[in-house]
Amino acid sequence: MTQYTPASTVASPTVESPHAGRREWLALAALMLPVLLVAVDNTVLSFAMPEISLAFNTSGTTLLWIIDSYPLVLAGLLVAMGSFGDRFGRRRLLMIGATGFAVFSVAAAFAPTAELLVAARVGLGVFGAMLMPSTLSLIRNIFLDRNQRRLAVAVWAAGFSAGAALGPLVGGVLLEHFWWGSVFLLAVPVLMVLLAVTPLLVPESADPNPGRVDYVSIALSIGTMLPIVFAIKSFAKDGFTAVAAAAVVVGFAAGVTFVRRQLKRGNPMLDVRLFTVRPFTGAVLV
Repeated sequence: MTQYTPASTVASPTVESPHAGRREWLALAALMLPVLLVAVDNTVLSFAMPEISLAFNTSGTTLLWIIDSYPLVLAGLLVAMGSFGDRFGRRRLLMIGATGFAVFSVAAAFAPTAELLVAARVGLGVFGAMLMPSTLSLIRNIFLDRNQRRLAVAVWAAGFSAGAALGPLVGGVLLEHFWWGSVFLLAVPVLMVLLAVTPLLVPESADPNPGRVDYVSIALSIGTMLPIVFAIKSFAKDGFTAVAAAAVVVGFAAGVTFVRRQLKRGNPMLDVRLFTVRPFTGAVLV
């Protein structure tokens, strides 16, 4: 992990204070922008779907894919993107994710067909998955004091929850004054601010000894997350079906294989032994 000296550190020949200062908290504010956007994009379509349905005159199945394609891809790629951030630079991945998210937000807003809107939502899921793990890892690197770090992570979690709750409200306000594509264009100015201030406030960090990219583990992580999230959505919509049950079986089989692979590797993509630490596991469950 890249060593980072907070701006508030008092110069001393022997002692350095780990407490974060104004610059670090401004960096947290910048990192909250993509967290809010990713969460908002999960729920912002709630009120836009009737207008989208009228605009494209499409089937109910396609409308469901417009909603579900984004969280499915996002969930499936989170672990993999976290691994890429560790290896190639978390701030770099954040900047790439923000740029791609802005581009696909414009593509979604002006999509001429429902099928292209689904494709744009898939792109948003890919680049959204780059944003979430990068922000949390960067917070860990910026806030060296344990108490401040806990507060920063709490703010991060609260921001994600707030974004999910704000999505329908923001969508409703925009649709009162603009067409349905405005719910996607909301991301563009916010991400422009993020791209402008991140190089000034947020330090780069990466794993100093990342090892080789484990493509098998990446495939297994996607094969675990995506089918299970798909099954949850399928159960919620259609109840118990053979397709949903098969997705659960595939997801759990891939998950067991993934865990076994991580335990055997000297430099795992995800150190699953962390889940034996009760405070860590409790925080993740919450």
